[in-house]
Amino acid sequence: MNVTEITAKSKEENKIIRLAAYCRVSSDSADQLHSFAAQIRYYKDYEQKHPEYKLVDIYADEGLTGTSMEKRDELNRLIRDCKKGKIDRIVVKSVSRFARNTQELLVCIRLLKELVSACILRNKALILIN
Repeated sequence: MNVTEITAKSKEENKIIRLAAYCRVSSDSADQLHSFAAQIRYYKDYEQKHPEYKLVDIYADEGLTGTSMEKRDELNRLIRDCKKGKIDRIVVKSVSRFARNTQELLVCIRLLKELVSACILRNKALILIN
């Protein structure tokens, strides 16, 4: 007699990870706008290639400096959505997309670290995990 064990996958294995992407370009120049469009395309493709992710939204600040968080509506919307529990993980092109001001960067990363399971910075391979 053959016995086949059937074990249910854990809830963690079946869980869809709610992903948010953040983009920012600092000017409205043609090359910056091309970079902006490329970042958005990349994140849409990223979701397609990773079935474990559901892209909640792409938060995109266009033509804004990275030296002040208060003027970046999309970054602030991202933080609000994290506080509401809508996002599990964030992916961003580089640390400079979050901020160019070191103090604001640290505040932002510390806040996000408390709210999401990971923050993935594509070009530096940095992952912050709670």
